[in-house]
Amino acid sequence: MADRLLTLEGVHTHIGQYHILQGVDFAVPQGAMTVLLGRNGAGKTTTLRTILGLCKPSRGKITFAGRDIGGWATPDIARAGIAYVPETMGVFSDLSVRENMLLAVQRGPLNAARLDWMFGFFPALKRFWTLPAGVLSGGQKQMLSIARAIIKPRKLILIDEPTKGIAPAIIENMIRAFRELRAEETTILLVEQNFRFAEALGDWAVVMDDGRIVHRSGMAALAHDRAMQTRLLGLSLEVRG
Repeated sequence: MADRLLTLEGVHTHIGQYHILQGVDFAVPQGAMTVLLGRNGAGKTTTLRTILGLCKPSRGKITFAGRDIGGWATPDIARAGIAYVPETMGVFSDLSVRENMLLAVQRGPLNAARLDWMFGFFPALKRFWTLPAGVLSGGQKQMLSIARAIIKPRKLILIDEPTKGIAPAIIENMIRAFRELRAEETTILLVEQNFRFAEALGDWAVVMDDGRIVHRSGMAALAHDRAMQTRLLGLSLEVRG
């Protein structure tokens, strides 16, 4: 495995009375895409939220770029170079597409070359550039959410189920965009239920069940082991969609 950009060691997270993460251990290598897989309710989203500080770990250690960020506030974690694309999309409906993008940049103007690159994958954002984000369809809002995360280079991008409810044509554009990000050696931790999408992009596979990590391997090894897919995920290559 390449140099580790992010490491979780024995991470526990409680939400109210519920013990969601129960000793999570895995690493995210620099410059690769790691896919976090698992059945619904396994703890995948809570893992992303814990990394970003939206949920506070009750025990364990989270190391990013050599620093323990487990007790940091979310804005400080974001400023350290971690972007987050939530399952709920997280766009500002009353603001224009342009204003949403400006907020993502935080300081300074939008980079014209980076915008043109992004519009190549998500042309609808250019068409709706001056309109409120609330008029976008669900798929277009997901495009905007991803665009906000990639409009400037990041050390790490956390992405939660980007293909959920999205049309196949948009998914293909996402695959192209994420492949180019990988070519830039952007590090991505992706939560995804669509195994075909995960297989097309992932370098490493980490599987969760009941708040624990139950499997780690290269994505190719999991993709070629039908019995393991069925045991861990309840699917096989022959039936997945």
